[in-house]
Amino acid sequence: MNLPVLQFSDDQAVAHDRVAELLRAHGVDIEDGFTQPPQDRPGTVMALMGKAGSGKTMLLSELVKALQNAGVEIVSGDYEGKRQRDTRTLAILAPTNKAASVLRMRGVPATTIHRILYTPVYDPEYEKLAEWLMGNEEAPEIEELTPEALARAQASYEVHKSIPAALAAAGLRGSDFITGWKRREEELDIGFVDEASMLDDRQFEDLQEIFPTLVIFGDPAQLAPVNQSGKMVFDHLPAEKKMELSRIHRQEADNPILDLAHALADPQIGFEDFERLIEEAARKDDRVVWGQRVEVDLMARSPVLVWRNATRIRLINAFRAVHGAPMDSLLEGEPLICDGIELPLKHRKKRLDLEARGLIKGAQVIYLGPGRKPGFSRLHVVGAIEPQVSAASIVKIEKPDEEEPFIPFAARMGATFLHGAAVTIHKAQGSQWDAVQVFAPDLYAAARMGRTEAGQPLWKRLAYVAITRAQSRLYWIVRNRLSRPSGPLRIDDLGGAPAPLELSADPQMDL
Repeated sequence: MNLPVLQFSDDQAVAHDRVAELLRAHGVDIEDGFTQPPQDRPGTVMALMGKAGSGKTMLLSELVKALQNAGVEIVSGDYEGKRQRDTRTLAILAPTNKAASVLRMRGVPATTIHRILYTPVYDPEYEKLAEWLMGNEEAPEIEELTPEALARAQASYEVHKSIPAALAAAGLRGSDFITGWKRREEELDIGFVDEASMLDDRQFEDLQEIFPTLVIFGDPAQLAPVNQSGKMVFDHLPAEKKMELSRIHRQEADNPILDLAHALADPQIGFEDFERLIEEAARKDDRVVWGQRVEVDLMARSPVLVWRNATRIRLINAFRAVHGAPMDSLLEGEPLICDGIELPLKHRKKRLDLEARGLIKGAQVIYLGPGRKPGFSRLHVVGAIEPQVSAASIVKIEKPDEEEPFIPFAARMGATFLHGAAVTIHKAQGSQWDAVQVFAPDLYAAARMGRTEAGQPLWKRLAYVAITRAQSRLYWIVRNRLSRPSGPLRIDDLGGAPAPLELSADPQMDL
């Protein structure tokens, strides 16, 4: 079968050539496919920016392929094997586990910034196993691992290229093969960073210390990180270090969601004008829905996106009420968002074990039921390679007009969670879902307030980020109403590919 030849748009081709020139100056020629040993050179940064649909991810993916074809080795942060001094390396990074998983689903071997800054220390016996999986040593003999277990590990590594996932497939836990963790001290080589609009100044400085050659990819229309005064890290770079992709890539040209996102750039468009565009798009294309109510069935897998924290809390409590959730416990199938891991320093190895399984701040999780020990929960980490985990959990459910959250159950320490039926648009950055519901009354409130961020009306930035989280379908919700669920919450769809959600025409309730 002949595969179609990939063709860059004009600005993608120029961006590709500029990155190739940068890499060539640092000893990696992706055009002729050869590398030179790394040398001491001044560090350099380049920023490639563009709005949704401009082809940033496709460009990143093609650059990664070209570097691999030139012999550059990918560094994942899961395990770093023995390599020659002259070997050139590349790490592809994202600020969150969800953003990294979005890249991995597109074939780009990405990891999180955290997994590069803090590296695991492997038990020497299992280090030999990791080196064998990477093709550097002969198969080791480990008493507790059968030939069948080794075969499972090898098969997993061929698919995922992840040492922890391969060892998990062999029946091992992270605490079996990881003895500790340490802050990275040595430099790496080339770093690509996606979703750079989410980086704060400290993260950017850390990355510049580690990577002499750094290329960051970001969307200037998104929301700046909190406490950054509306500025993104690439705003401080000189003009010759930046390039913006402006053309919508041809494969996305007929996408009504992206059409709406780019319409927000028109300074003449107000909130009411924008809503008329949404109504018009909804009449022409079923990928845009003008919603009179929040669809509760979608909330179990894709949170409603809101601006105000009070709206988030109200929607969460309405979701729990309509499902008849008890006050003192969680129902199987309730969505959660990891809010961090609270463990003392002596339990750093356990923290790393959880983070290696994808349980990091911002991770989307589905509650599967209580664990074997009091305070433990069985969880499904959405987007993780090995999603089923059991962890000591502190679950916080905020109540309207109450300062202290309700805690249905909790361990003394462990992973902390907020309810995930609704999240703020700020926290949704870097994530994508097949279908997304945007709570329009919140954006109308932002428009009425007249607030701006970096010279742009805040409501436009919020709307842009919110609607570009949708991969296939956008629901623009205009009323404070919630539908009735079509059935109880479910977890039977988590063993394989998630089952499609059928939205009911049942009655609705006021929020």
